[in-house]
Amino acid sequence: MHSHSSETWQHRHDFLGHAHERNERRTVLVVGLTLAMMVAEIVGGTVFGSMALTADGWHMSTHAAALGIAALAYRFARLHADDPRFAFGTAKLGDLAAFASAIILAMIALAIGYESVLRLNSPQAIAFGEALPIAILGLLVNLASAWLLHGDGHDHAHHEGHGHQEGHGHGDHGDTNLRAAYVHVLADALTSVLAIAALLAGRYLGISWLDPAMGLVGAAVIVAWSWSLIRSAGATLLDAVPDRGLAHSVRTRLETNGDTITDLHLWRLGPGHTGLIVSLVSDHPQEPATYKAKLADLDGLSHITVEANLCPNHGTERMPG
Repeated sequence: MHSHSSETWQHRHDFLGHAHERNERRTVLVVGLTLAMMVAEIVGGTVFGSMALTADGWHMSTHAAALGIAALAYRFARLHADDPRFAFGTAKLGDLAAFASAIILAMIALAIGYESVLRLNSPQAIAFGEALPIAILGLLVNLASAWLLHGDGHDHAHHEGHGHQEGHGHGDHGDTNLRAAYVHVLADALTSVLAIAALLAGRYLGISWLDPAMGLVGAAVIVAWSWSLIRSAGATLLDAVPDRGLAHSVRTRLETNGDTITDLHLWRLGPGHTGLIVSLVSDHPQEPATYKAKLADLDGLSHITVEANLCPNHGTERMPG
C-alpha cells in the first residue's frame, strides 16, 4: 500500500512579527521606567497640589498598565505560538491587549477630567517650584521610553523562520501591540508638556487655573487616542477586511477565463500576516496550487485556502436549433 507523507503540505501557524521577542524585552524595560516615574509624579502632584502633575502621574499609571498587558501578551503569544488549541496561532493576542488597554485609558481619562473640573471649581494651593522638576523628569522618561519602543521596530523586514508555501511572511509592520505602546508614550509625553506649561504659567504669571485646565486637555488627548486604538484593534478582533485593495487584487487575479469567486474571506492573522479563504466556480476548475500561484507575489498573504468547484450547469447548455 502506498504511504503518503504529509510534511510537504503542513506548516506552522506562527504569525508573530519577526521582532516579537525584541519588542517584548523593550516593553518590559519601559514598564519598569514608567512605574518608577508614575510613583514620583502621583506623590509629587499630591504633596505639591498640582492637578496637571497628578493627572500626568495617573496617565503614567494607565501607561504602565497598558504596557504591562502588552508585555504579558507578547510573552503568552510567544510561549503558545504552536499550541494547537489556537486555530490560527496567537498573534492576534496583541490586538486583544491593545483593546483592553484602550478601555482602561478611557476610564482613567474620565476620572482625570472629573478631578480637574473639581479643581477648577475649588482651587487649591500649588507648590509650582517643587512640582516643576518632577514634571520635567517625567517628560525625559517619556522621551526615553519612546526611543526604546520605536527603535527600528517600524521596518518592513522579512519574517524570519517562516517558509509558508501559501504566501510570504513579513515583519512587525502593523503590530497593534507595539503601536499602542508607542503612541501611548507619545500621548504621555504630551501630557507632561502640558503639565510643565501649566506649572510655568502658574509660577511666573500667576495663572493658577491653567493647571486643572491642562488636566482637562490631557484627559481629552487620552480619550481621543483610546478611541483610535479601540477602532483599529476592534477591527482586527472582528476579522474586518484589513485591505480592500488586496481583496480587489485577489479578485482580479483569480476571476479569469470564466472562473468566478463565490466566497472570499480576507482577515488579519497577525503583524504583517493576512489569511485568505476563497471559493471559486469554474467550467474547468484547476488544482488549488494553480490558483495559489496566481497570488504568490501579493504582499502579506501568509495562509491561503482555495476551493475550486465545477459549475453545476457545465455541459447542460443546449445549442441553438
